Amino acid sequence: MNLMSSTLKTDESGEPFHVQQAKQIRTFRDAWAGAGHDFEPRVSVSRSIMPLIDDESRAYFGHEGKGSDQFGNIDDFRAVFGRTYAAEPAELVEQLRDDEAIAEADTLLVTVPNQLGVEYNTKLLESLVQDVAPALGWR
Repeated sequence: MNLMSSTLKTDESGEPFHVQQAKQIRTFRDAWAGAGHDFEPRVSVSRSIMPLIDDESRAYFGHEGKGSDQFGNIDDFRAVFGRTYAAEPAELVEQLRDDEAIAEADTLLVTVPNQLGVEYNTKLLESLVQDVAPALGWR
């Protein structure tokens, strides 16, 4: 068994999403170790990450760069939805470096806007691989 934590969770403290998610990961790992399992489980988190690299990406996601976590109610519980990271690649590096849950996880799953098509998403992923990942030590 492994853990995959997405971009939505119950709001437990009013803290930023990434802080609450990092606590969730540490709690999972502590419980796993306390249960006596003989291996480390993998932990992944997902993020919406949009490098702003041209006029098209700025038109689609430039307004998201000023966004933040969203708090609200779903059915009978308070929830927090993680922000979309949208910025120039160098700024993305700094923002992602500060994300505690990404630092706690083994794997980062990147959510892409599939409605924008293969060509757009190929460009987005190329920028992540070439401009962002190396600066963060991701492979």
